[in-house]
Amino acid sequence: MNKILYTVSALLFSATFYAQTDGFWDKERATTKEISLSAGKRALIKTEDLPVGTTEFVYRITLLDEGQKLTSSLVSVLKAIPDPTGISQGTAGAIQLTSAISGDDKCTYALFQEANAANVFFKDGKTDKACFEQKEKVNKEAKLISSSSLCLTNLPNLWFGFESQNWLMNQKIVLEVVPWVDYKASRGWDKTTKNEILTIAKKLPVVSKLTKKDQFYAVFIENMAKKFTYRDFLQLLTVEKNNAIDKLTEESLKSTSELKAYYDIIREKSFAAFQKGNYEEAITIISSEMMAKNRATYIDYEILGDYYLFSKQFTKAEETYNKGLKLNPSEIHFQLNLAHIYLFTDRISDAKDIHKKYAHESLSNGKTWIAQTKLDFTTFEKHELPTDDFKKILRVIE
Repeated sequence: MNKILYTVSALLFSATFYAQTDGFWDKERATTKEISLSAGKRALIKTEDLPVGTTEFVYRITLLDEGQKLTSSLVSVLKAIPDPTGISQGTAGAIQLTSAISGDDKCTYALFQEANAANVFFKDGKTDKACFEQKEKVNKEAKLISSSSLCLTNLPNLWFGFESQNWLMNQKIVLEVVPWVDYKASRGWDKTTKNEILTIAKKLPVVSKLTKKDQFYAVFIENMAKKFTYRDFLQLLTVEKNNAIDKLTEESLKSTSELKAYYDIIREKSFAAFQKGNYEEAITIISSEMMAKNRATYIDYEILGDYYLFSKQFTKAEETYNKGLKLNPSEIHFQLNLAHIYLFTDRISDAKDIHKKYAHESLSNGKTWIAQTKLDFTTFEKHELPTDDFKKILRVIE
């Protein structure tokens, strides 16, 4: 049989700055398979699974005579073509995908994305459900299948169906397929998977307090896509997934300048436990979520100090109030709280000194020192804290 030059070609852009840097030819998951097809028969070849992120692929089909071999692989040829934009078949000035020889034998073929459709072809020769069909008899062929093709709608599956056009002799067919993987798409984040994350974001408790919800959703999805591939996120354990969501929520709220809303949720959660009389739970929530994670402001030290006070852990309450006072020395509410601690720990003289100093001041909540003191004493009585020395303080400030 005559030997002819395999001339399927690809155009390589002359200017290197046109080359994309957003993907790669995946040689590790390329397909190279050789079959012997009997005269007049059909055969199927399932390619290696196309990887997540495949947006295009190149395939090459070569029919060889006995004793013929390809001189170079499709993978090696594609090393000279930086991306799919460099491929344009039959264009003048193009470089050849290969210079391999081919035989005289010919076949027709079709591509299928569904196993059932491929099996129907194998049995009956029907190609009505093929995503691509080559009806002309060929002894060599190479094509780029782009993202707009139906052949890429059922990743990772792809089948090639061949039908021999020989009447007497067997034929040798070599199939090579190399996928182009887009870096961004390879992470698995498409419209469907992003909508799954949007659903998670919309269920977060903090969302009800946000004024820039759509901005938060967009940033949350973007941060998720940067942090994880879709597959990696799905494989997280529940505790790992919840932790990841918490961290991404905080990062996203920081970007949208609404982090305070997230912290307020934590404070409200701790206060709800406090109101139920679950003081230790309230203490654990505020200390582990705010103090331990370096989120705390002076407000959190005041809250935690109050929890210690009402649970009669006066030493811890005093330490906590003093830490808050260092963060905001102008907040005289800490002075009132310390006066309460001194009162409950038999340091009446120290308590009186503070009350004398600030008796005519007003607090940041708008109440006068005297009004807040009386209100606190009423609250202390309800919580069964010691009331024996209240009158001594009232005589000082009234």
